[in-house]
Amino acid sequence: MTETSLNRFRQRHAEYLEQVLPAIPEGSNDSLSAAMRYAVLSGGKRLRPLLVYASGHALGIQAEQLDRAALAVELIHCYSLIHDDLPAMDDDDLRRGQATVHKAFNEATAVLAGDALQTMAFDLLIQQTAVSDTNKIKALQILTKAALDMVKGQALDIAYEGLQPEQEQLEDMLQLKTGALISASTLIATAYAESLTESKCLALADYAEAIGLAFQIRDDVLDVTGDSEVMGKPQGSDAELNKATWPARFGIEQAHVRTAQLYERAIIALEHFDESADLLRQLAELMVVRDL
Repeated sequence: MTETSLNRFRQRHAEYLEQVLPAIPEGSNDSLSAAMRYAVLSGGKRLRPLLVYASGHALGIQAEQLDRAALAVELIHCYSLIHDDLPAMDDDDLRRGQATVHKAFNEATAVLAGDALQTMAFDLLIQQTAVSDTNKIKALQILTKAALDMVKGQALDIAYEGLQPEQEQLEDMLQLKTGALISASTLIATAYAESLTESKCLALADYAEAIGLAFQIRDDVLDVTGDSEVMGKPQGSDAELNKATWPARFGIEQAHVRTAQLYERAIIALEHFDESADLLRQLAELMVVRDL
């Protein structure tokens, strides 16, 4: 049942993504719009929009109220990937099994496409209809903070290259770089909840923090052990850049132990919910037990 529901939300999101991205008239040489569509519609797991819908489901919020929030978090994610792949950052040539945006187009177009997607994300939240201004502001605050934290995390990621930060420092960086947007994807539904107990809000926050960190640690493990063809991106790029990652700092085995701890913490946090949170439980498993 939960898998069917996730697929339904994934399809719903895919249809709306196609609609909100700028169309390219036949014969047009609009490289900016082409690059935006290339980056967003090239695949991806769509975990962040699924978290929006799953959290909303747990809170009893209709999907119609969450569509734009789901779009917004995915556009922020895609913008971050475009910029992360740039030569000035990680200098990657492959993403989701195809050439990165700056390789398929050029660096300037890639920068501008990322900028445009970020701006679109916030505009989607502002232009929501049948949503109170109070709810719009709450959603904007959640996403804005996450976008800023993500940038701070990327800056720390660069600063830690070649260093050996302590576990707390490393995990703080990972929480900012990756966990912040995952947390926002989980918590943005609370902006539309008519009534929400403090215990459920704290439980969602704890779930999101745990699963966001576990996701990034697993991602770092896959960079060491994964198959480039399966993952759709280069394997071993973290080591080439001398990145500070969990497996590099503490080893693969301890990384597995840590992700298991975090997964258990996420599931325990959801004890505040009944079966309405089963989609969140399934997503937690998908995000930790994965090969891509």
